[in-house]
Amino acid sequence: MTAMKFRNFFLVGVVAAALPAACSDDPFAVRWQENPDTVRLFAISHPTPNLPSAFDFFPRTPVRIEAATTGGSWDLAVDVRDGAFVWLPPGALGIVSQSALTTLDGETFESADRAPGDMDLYVSDAAVPLSPGQVYALRTRRHPGLFGTQCNYYGKIEPLSVDAAEGIVVFQFDVSGACNSRDLVPPD
Repeated sequence: MTAMKFRNFFLVGVVAAALPAACSDDPFAVRWQENPDTVRLFAISHPTPNLPSAFDFFPRTPVRIEAATTGGSWDLAVDVRDGAFVWLPPGALGIVSQSALTTLDGETFESADRAPGDMDLYVSDAAVPLSPGQVYALRTRRHPGLFGTQCNYYGKIEPLSVDAAEGIVVFQFDVSGACNSRDLVPPD
């Protein structure tokens, strides 16, 4: 057997052995792991300038909002309205964005495993009351994805504490890394 025939025979064998393993998995599936994190944000109306008051959940970055007309490269901000903390999607400040959130009544951070599919449940253009212990599902703004797609990412949020005197909210969150998937926990 010549070296060329042996090499071709070897390559065919490797490919044939790999096919059953490859066929059992989705080659386009995004493998992500739970990665909850904690964030501290300041109310937009906080008197100290240049403090982070918004968050870009994908790629997990705090954002300073210097004016209501600041661009929409973030998903949620916090503020105090009528003496109570609220979440502010960009649309609540007149910024065009697909960022939105909804409450997940009766869920805990650990039990919330899927964001609702009914898009009418999501609020994108108004303040949403922020309550410690309440779990929320988030839809991020649009991001470019693979193969020319546009992606929203879904996540879950739970405020852990609020300090009205200091204008501070601390919350935990996790966001799926799978484009347009409403799963809030990784698939098995």
